[in-house]
Amino acid sequence: MRRAVVIGAGLAGVLAAAALAPAVDEVVVLDSDELPDGPVHRRGLPQGRHAHLFMTGGLAAMDALLPGVDIRRLLLDAGAHEIDTARGMVARTTEGWLPRWRHDGPRVLSCSRALVDWVVRDAVLRTTGARIRNARATELLGDAGRVRGVRAWDQDGDTDLAADLVVDASGRGSRIVRWLDVLGVRGVEERSVDTGLVNATRVYRTPAGAERFPLTVIHADPYSGRPGRSGMVMPIEGDRWMVSLGGTRGGEPPSDADGFLRYALELADPVVGRLISGAEPLTDVHLSRSTSNARRYLEKVRDWPEGLVVLGDALATFNPNYGQGMSVAALEAGVLAKELAHGDVTATGLARRVQRAAARPVDAAWTIALGQDVWYPQVRGGRPGVADRLVTAFSRRLTKAATGSYPAAAALWDVSTMTTGPERLLRPSTLLAVLNGPLLPPTSTPPLTESEQKIVRSLDRTAL
Repeated sequence: MRRAVVIGAGLAGVLAAAALAPAVDEVVVLDSDELPDGPVHRRGLPQGRHAHLFMTGGLAAMDALLPGVDIRRLLLDAGAHEIDTARGMVARTTEGWLPRWRHDGPRVLSCSRALVDWVVRDAVLRTTGARIRNARATELLGDAGRVRGVRAWDQDGDTDLAADLVVDASGRGSRIVRWLDVLGVRGVEERSVDTGLVNATRVYRTPAGAERFPLTVIHADPYSGRPGRSGMVMPIEGDRWMVSLGGTRGGEPPSDADGFLRYALELADPVVGRLISGAEPLTDVHLSRSTSNARRYLEKVRDWPEGLVVLGDALATFNPNYGQGMSVAALEAGVLAKELAHGDVTATGLARRVQRAAARPVDAAWTIALGQDVWYPQVRGGRPGVADRLVTAFSRRLTKAATGSYPAAAALWDVSTMTTGPERLLRPSTLLAVLNGPLLPPTSTPPLTESEQKIVRSLDRTAL
């Protein structure tokens, strides 16, 4: 009997289980958390209370993993909101406000991370036969040449689980480097770029009449020489608004209610603060500091062991403000599924091929995240080099063009939602749009309709 063991029952882990299920007789997923039977936050997801957008590219990759299962429809039926990036989002970029166009743009799903995890986990378990075991992986079994299983601990003690393939999807806290060292696999290159970002999130009841208010984002500015400050109001399931504020080192948001509102009002535009000043809070303010970009270059390890694959946050984590993590995990699981479709789970070289191919979606997300994060003051782990300056110059010109050019905005959305890869930026239409710049005059205020402006005025308590 062929068995695969997955370490971690987060999104990356259950998607890996979906990829593995057609190729083996049994998939066992290990997680030390007692998993909730519903969309409830759990301890093992430090960013779980904060804003998450599910990008177009990630949804497409997920649908390919689960033929016959419409994850988008399941999430919408559970209360998620679908946002058209061209028409249903109000965004202030580093170069100004993006217009709202009559054209359709890529669509993203807006909901709590707890809802995503619960819906996807339920769909995978229901359709693949994979099972979850409440246990903590303590070490890998095998040697430098091949991993042959996992030692797991639960309330009954240690158990050795033999496996033809082990996938580590245990998240930011993965001990993969230490485990590899014990096996005799050394020389793992690692890098961390840390802006000191702190996220602060509070959930509010959606005000009556504001059920269709657009997702509203004030992006941080990494180029001002000051700490970055951002804010977002996004609709989530249960007639609620999730409001997330973020600040890099030296500009962190506070955890008290009055300070939270004050911080929102002091962003580059006060619209987020004005909206929540008259909204009913449903939770306290929750902070998170698990926000650094961290990467393990496992694809570069010279003698990678057979029988081991590392995916998700165990491979690379990104500043959560860019909303890439869930989609990258789905794309990585798609890589695993593609390789398994072409060869046996025990095939020589399969693990190395997966590890190298998984680096491609990581590269794209890493470039986007670091292209901005290295510019923040007091960043740790990197400063902009010549290549960064060239990429930033192009990126800023593209973003500036997007404030008044639909072709430029479409390219920006396609890449940021992972609908296409970065090569989209090199298309002649995109290059021409960047060269021409914005064709419409800039606006100094949020591009809200009259009815939306009325909602802001009705909620605004700051002028009273």
